[in-house]
Amino acid sequence: MSEGGVFREAIADLVPGKPVEEVQRELGLDRVVKLASNEGPFPPFPAALDAIERAARDLNRYPDGGAFALRAALAEHHGVRFEEIVVAAGADAVIDLLSQAALDPGDEIVCGWLSFPSYVIDAVKMGAVARTVPLRDHAYDLGGLLAAVGPRTKLVYVCHPNNPTGTANGRAELLRFLDEVPEHVLVVLDQAYFEYIDDPDYLDGVDDVFRSGRRVVVLRTFSKIYGLAGLRVGYGVAPADVVTATSKVRRAFDVTSTAQAAALASIGDDAEIARRRELNAEGRAALEDVLRRHGLEPVGPAAGNFLFAEVGDGRAVFERLLRQGAIVRPLGGFGAPEAIRVTVGTAEEIAFFDAALGPVLLGA
Repeated sequence: MSEGGVFREAIADLVPGKPVEEVQRELGLDRVVKLASNEGPFPPFPAALDAIERAARDLNRYPDGGAFALRAALAEHHGVRFEEIVVAAGADAVIDLLSQAALDPGDEIVCGWLSFPSYVIDAVKMGAVARTVPLRDHAYDLGGLLAAVGPRTKLVYVCHPNNPTGTANGRAELLRFLDEVPEHVLVVLDQAYFEYIDDPDYLDGVDDVFRSGRRVVVLRTFSKIYGLAGLRVGYGVAPADVVTATSKVRRAFDVTSTAQAAALASIGDDAEIARRRELNAEGRAALEDVLRRHGLEPVGPAAGNFLFAEVGDGRAVFERLLRQGAIVRPLGGFGAPEAIRVTVGTAEEIAFFDAALGPVLLGA
């Protein structure tokens, strides 16, 4: 049988990326500063490291497939029921579970664009159609999302703040939008960067929306401010029937024992969260200054741990920076080939990026 007869047409245009480590080896780079994937620059919390060490002694056993202890702790933390928590290998994995559980071929999802590609990719993998709505002033056009909803729309995603532009819609605007979404549509509020934000106009999807009785899914992750990106653990707060549906399509034992233990140990350290939030705000301001000094204007106000800037040819600037040892994210795959996204790093990492950027732009 030929390859064309084996693989689904829906995935024909999906292209896997090359690992950064492979590119690093190819270029023979000794020093690399990675500001590409929006990881936090800080390690796991001390309690999480201790929990990882304890869990490692039992790695000959499969993890708890239902993530009982972690789900129970998250339910208590958010003031929701145990049955309203889904845990997966990153918030991205929850998106995949929702797509598998909800979408038949020909169904539709709606999202802003440019935005997080997994909304589109996971829909396409299921043979569904992604209706993308252009951003307005680099932020989600919520009225445009409503206009794009049709009878076959199952899921509407709101990236809050939006990745890769870093912008967030206001509280009142989002609440009006949620009031107008048709009942047959499930809204997914992606708050992967929630812990970085200290703004009274920023809507808390759990406290302000889900717990008020609205039928939404709120995504969160331990990959960012908690420093657990390498373990892949995230979760959703969702109606119980949504959690049940996702449990029917998840892979067995998909969240590792170390990931569950580290996430559980990280919950509730509000002082460390606040410290990292403040350092991120300082680093974001410093990174904004770097970009402006080099003649680039970052999109804002940015709310997460990254900045978006138009540079003319994002891929070319990425490749030149890579040869200097600074790895950023070119945004062709996000729908912005003219731009890059730069993660907020430590002060030393930002200084390294600053030194690399000058020669790169001069040679453009």
